[in-house]
Amino acid sequence: MSAVLETADPTVADAETPTAPARTGADRKWLGLFVVLAATLMNLLDATVVNVAAPAIRADLGGSYAALQWIAAAYTLTLAAGLLTGGRLGDIYGRKRMMQIGVVGFVAASVLCALAWSPEVLIGARVLQGLAGAIMIPQSFGLIRDLFSAQEMGKAFAAFGPSIGLATILGPIVAGTLVDADLFGTGWRMIFLINVPLGLFALLAGKAALPARPPVDASDRSLDPLGMLIGGAGMFMLVYPLVQGREKGWPAWMFVMLAGAVAVLAGFVAYTLRRTRKGAKAPLVRLSVFGKRSYSSGVLFVIVFFGAITGLSMAIGLFLQLGLGFSAMRASLTMGTWALGAFIGSGASGALMGKLGRRILHIGLAIMAVGIVALYAVFANASTDLGSLTLAAPFLVFGLGMGLIFVPLFDIIMGEVADEEVGSASSALESMQQLASALGVAVFGTVFFSEGGARMHQQSALDAAATTTLVALVLTAVAFALGFLLPKHARQGGH
Repeated sequence: MSAVLETADPTVADAETPTAPARTGADRKWLGLFVVLAATLMNLLDATVVNVAAPAIRADLGGSYAALQWIAAAYTLTLAAGLLTGGRLGDIYGRKRMMQIGVVGFVAASVLCALAWSPEVLIGARVLQGLAGAIMIPQSFGLIRDLFSAQEMGKAFAAFGPSIGLATILGPIVAGTLVDADLFGTGWRMIFLINVPLGLFALLAGKAALPARPPVDASDRSLDPLGMLIGGAGMFMLVYPLVQGREKGWPAWMFVMLAGAVAVLAGFVAYTLRRTRKGAKAPLVRLSVFGKRSYSSGVLFVIVFFGAITGLSMAIGLFLQLGLGFSAMRASLTMGTWALGAFIGSGASGALMGKLGRRILHIGLAIMAVGIVALYAVFANASTDLGSLTLAAPFLVFGLGMGLIFVPLFDIIMGEVADEEVGSASSALESMQQLASALGVAVFGTVFFSEGGARMHQQSALDAAATTTLVALVLTAVAFALGFLLPKHARQGGH
């Protein structure tokens, strides 16, 4: 999804070195795009596959409901904490090299996930996946700029945007299919082993097709480990209480940790400002971007929007299986219209964003709200024989609205960001997206399990699902209001 960020100014990459190397041949550049797509697909799938596979994982490995939330949140939280550093590594050591290192690490961590013998081992492996993803993902968008000229960039992202929109919601469907298929007796473990062929393709094809351009900042190889530690600690302290609070009965120290997270993140800002004033060459974040209303409000929009869609997706996946007793396959097929709507919306937004600008975000949010209200009506009035067909239309409408927002969102948010700030702003915004996903899992998981109770049955699950839709509706309304703070159109020509 964040690939759209780089469309803000496709000429920036060419300015990073005194002379940009010649573009690759037509066949190699499109093969290179498929490599980036494979890496992005692995990331997006692994951010969501656990949602549907969670009951099968718990049945096999045991563990608490909080452990299920951590299996999902450990990846996105670790990824968010490491993205800024991963982008910096690409600047100083080269994007192609770091992409390949990230892919190798991601595949190795995926195999460890598949071999996990306890929830704790699986959570640890998911942390390693997140670290590898943090190295791999930030390289993707710069590599696309290296592969394609400014004139060809539109064609590349016309193919890339809808693919990302579909992949974002495809995870539950893929997970359900693989869990029920039980290929070679692997059960849920195949949701991680599927990364092996994807990763091998990305590694081998990437070696041949990705351009090996010189690092853009090889003269200064500082990484700012203290900044990495402070920022990562602050985000962990923010999410941990939300994930574990209900399980532990909300002891006082949980609220102290939440307050401490605010203090630590404020300290990270102060530390970065101090380094910048002292002339540090490579701050992890250029804080000047937050002085622009479009960017600062865009960060809030991303947190609210992605927190809502990721959290609701997890809650619905759990409701279908724990509440209605659906198999993983049936739950996936039930959510299929959600994915279909997202794909249609993503494709349509690519054609409409130039004409409608910011208005397309409000149209998408309004359609999402209609889908949420329809879902609430279903849950509030459902009988004991609630079936997949009853949910198909609300899922389709919600997915359509969501898809309309995917492609244009980041390009609009970057409307006032200066050319020299684009790289830092892109990494920071994607980090916020991943943090939003972790927060969405934590908040919606807490609400769902608190409403559903320890001994969940169909009626309590319906009540929990209805409550989570109301939370999603409130967040959608907040995102709608925040949308008015964004610029009316995306960047044009770098201005």
